[in-house]
Amino acid sequence: MMKKRDYYEVLGVGRQVSEDELKKVYRKLALQYHPDRNPGNKEAEEKFKEAAEAYAVLSDPEKRSRYDQFGHSLGGQGFSGFEGFQDAFGGFSDIFGDLFEGFLGGGGRRSGGRGRRGADLEYAVEISLEEVLDGKTMEIEVPRRETCAECQGSGAEKGSKKKVCESCGGRGEVRISQGFFTMRQTCPRCGGEGELIEKRCPACKGEGRVKKVRKLQVKIPPGVEDGSRLRMTGEGEAGQGGGPRGDFYIHVRVKKDKRFERRGQDLYAEDLIPYTVAVLGGRVEIATLTGTTEIKIDSGTPSGKILKIKNEGVPAFGVPDRRGDLYVRAQVEVPVKPSRQERELIEKLAAERGDPVAVKKGFF
Repeated sequence: MMKKRDYYEVLGVGRQVSEDELKKVYRKLALQYHPDRNPGNKEAEEKFKEAAEAYAVLSDPEKRSRYDQFGHSLGGQGFSGFEGFQDAFGGFSDIFGDLFEGFLGGGGRRSGGRGRRGADLEYAVEISLEEVLDGKTMEIEVPRRETCAECQGSGAEKGSKKKVCESCGGRGEVRISQGFFTMRQTCPRCGGEGELIEKRCPACKGEGRVKKVRKLQVKIPPGVEDGSRLRMTGEGEAGQGGGPRGDFYIHVRVKKDKRFERRGQDLYAEDLIPYTVAVLGGRVEIATLTGTTEIKIDSGTPSGKILKIKNEGVPAFGVPDRRGDLYVRAQVEVPVKPSRQERELIEKLAAERGDPVAVKKGFF
């Protein structure tokens, strides 16, 4: 008889492993070696059973204590790691919940008379940076499944009735045995509905829903950021069997602006300042997201200086009255071709300062 491996070795943990870490490790191994993910793989099935047996012991404080003292022998009494363990879902529901149901085919199905929730829908929109200021309302056409008006969502033809599925007894699921495991699986006959339709509705072919195109008013709030995902509750597809509607998600893309760079609520840009104003000071018009605004320029403003203009950024998401600031990098505008009079004045200034400038000579 093959000697049993140490339970700690099976799970790849030390003897001081915490309960939470033990649970994480087992969950990972169970998912990796589960028979439904490895059909026909006997080695994976054995590893799955081995890990489950080890966890059944080490997750129980009393059994773990006895195992730490006596090992597999337990003082000659013998030990069954699966004592009281009859259902893979009942014994480990605190770890997996509906996880196994998801890849066994039960995900999304209704059981015990509960309807299925409708699918969520996704839609992408693009707005400009200017539209971020006040938000935007747009109307879009959305193809989605609506409750069939002919059968009111039952899927049955008028006058026809539904009957309880004999295979699952109306539960929508059946139990299958795999080795010493008992697992739940969606009933293959009724598809998890728990009921069978005698005559299908001709309008929806028994689905209880039909495809329609609906117009939705989508409101993009002020201050929305690029990559935001907005939810419209209950605007997804209709549910089945009395289940709730899904949700509608809007993915927002904010187009890049040629003039401004957005960083949170603040905007950053560059603007030209006349060199005379940069030297002497004065007032200039600066471009903003909504137009222009006049600001004061101090004398001796160098090229590259950052000028802050309050409340000319974009609003905070959810707080439209609170706007960020605009930061402008001043670029001193030097005339490429100064007039004769401008040149003479500059040459005179250069001479007084002693600057080694090139003096333009005339033709004569």
